[in-house]
Amino acid sequence: MTPATQLIRTRRFLPLFVTQLLGAFNDNLFKNAMVLFVVYSVYHSEKSEALFSALATMVFIAPFFIFSALAGQLADMRDKAAIIRTIKLCEIFIMLVGGIGLALAWKGIAIHTLAIPLLLIAVFAMGVHSTFFGPIKYAILPQHLHTDEVLGGTGLVEAGTYIAVLAGTIVAGWISVDAAAVGVIAVAVIGYLAGRSVPPAPPIGAIEPLDFHLLRAPAQLVRSTMSDRRVYLAICSISFFWALGTVLFIQFPPLAKNILMAAKEVASLFLVIFSVGIAIGSMTINALLKGKVSARWSPISVIAMGLCLFAFQMVCEAWQPHGGPNDLMDVATFVVQPLAIPLMLSLLGVAIAGGMFVVPLYAFLTTFVEKSQTARTIAANNVVNSGAMVVGGAVAVLLNFLGMPIVKQLLVVAVFCLASAWLGYRLYRAECAEEQACG
Repeated sequence: MTPATQLIRTRRFLPLFVTQLLGAFNDNLFKNAMVLFVVYSVYHSEKSEALFSALATMVFIAPFFIFSALAGQLADMRDKAAIIRTIKLCEIFIMLVGGIGLALAWKGIAIHTLAIPLLLIAVFAMGVHSTFFGPIKYAILPQHLHTDEVLGGTGLVEAGTYIAVLAGTIVAGWISVDAAAVGVIAVAVIGYLAGRSVPPAPPIGAIEPLDFHLLRAPAQLVRSTMSDRRVYLAICSISFFWALGTVLFIQFPPLAKNILMAAKEVASLFLVIFSVGIAIGSMTINALLKGKVSARWSPISVIAMGLCLFAFQMVCEAWQPHGGPNDLMDVATFVVQPLAIPLMLSLLGVAIAGGMFVVPLYAFLTTFVEKSQTARTIAANNVVNSGAMVVGGAVAVLLNFLGMPIVKQLLVVAVFCLASAWLGYRLYRAECAEEQACG
């Protein structure tokens, strides 16, 4: 087996890795710069801030539900490298719109009537961008990599994605909004140049006509893809995980501001810790499984995630506010608080366990189906994932509407980790049964 880190040196992997990394960085630089600005500079109530965070999340997710079926068909029926170049060219124009929105917001010009609508349009367009890029980044791996390299390659893509999320989140929390407006455009241009070096990945198998129906196509895609029990359980497990993750990401900025009395740099730090943890978990599970695609560690990983989340909630409950309501802590002040270290360690534990849970499940989807069907399998996963994430966002909105404190909402997520563990256990049982049948 080729060590995962050696893949980075190869042309069959490096350009895709860099392109994906830059795309994830730009996504998070833009979205976090927008959300942090609105939460900290526009709205001034916990409910309004949480609602905007939920709205931005659902606007980004909606295209996955609408266009994933078409994206999967397109990736399986056309050269994936050519599609990447088109997608990355579109990103430049999307970020021009987003950059204008950020610049207007920074100047205080028509914030509610023009700036925020432009920002949300760009978020939706980036959702479309990610919808079409997502199936390709996973489906191209089995086509360019050897069978025993796919898990390592998937782990690197996931780790690279979350390192990019980390970098984008850090930058968004520390630079000014006008600098972010320029930065997202510049990164989009560099990403386009990197995407031009991805080796050709022509379609495998017969070319079928594309189905452009936005309702029939995803329904048929999900139904046909999930007929295999293992794929069905893997998709359900991943979807449940991202539903829980959506609730957490919606909660982070208002939780940092209103519960911990911390500035936007601390909210950014939370997302950084989460991203680092996912990257660590991604690489750790590859080492534990020694390259074998298996759900063996998934149930215990998500149970560990729930326990760490419960610990995180307990620390938030015990947190003693520093200063007055308008005296928000910067990072230097936050990290020396008595409970800051337990808070950050429990959050890191949540993310590491989450990475260990979800990475083998994505590898399942790319290795247990025919290579000619890989992109459509990932697209079907994206359809179900997006539905689950919309449900997660709706649950967060409902809980806020009902007046449940954000800290208590963490307990809801922790309890539902048990359901995700049950799905992971069923997948592992199905995996073992299939191995015995094949043996």
